[in-house]
Amino acid sequence: MIATPAADPIVPGSEEEVPRLAEAFERATLPKAEWTHRAHLLVGLWYAVRLPAGEALDAVRHGIARLNAVHGVVTTPTGGYHETITRAYMRLICSFVAEERGTSGWADRVERLLTRHGEREHLLRYYSRDLLMSPAARFGWVEPDLQPLP
Repeated sequence: MIATPAADPIVPGSEEEVPRLAEAFERATLPKAEWTHRAHLLVGLWYAVRLPAGEALDAVRHGIARLNAVHGVVTTPTGGYHETITRAYMRLICSFVAEERGTSGWADRVERLLTRHGEREHLLRYYSRDLLMSPAARFGWVEPDLQPLP
């Protein structure tokens, strides 16, 4: 049997990081351990740069569902896919892309995006923890209760 070579590793901060993450996401071959908060944001960035906001959100939603199925992740009231977090971050990312309109490379865009929105607790500027972690927020969209999203 001929062994197929492993794909080159995804190097954080490289120009290739975002396209490689997006490809692995689309193929649902991204290892569960690599499906981090950062990876979620960068995949969202990939789609926000290429598609109108609504289509980018749909692509991310469907991709997360596909990847979760591959990894056996089931959505429950306390785990799995989270609609409000996905929609809120995609709104922030699409707004970022609209403001950025520059032609910088992926590494520069990623650095600016993560500086602005990359903190794991970022959405707690807009949502109380109780509301954001509620089953209602996980299974559907809820508006922020602390301040509006940009």
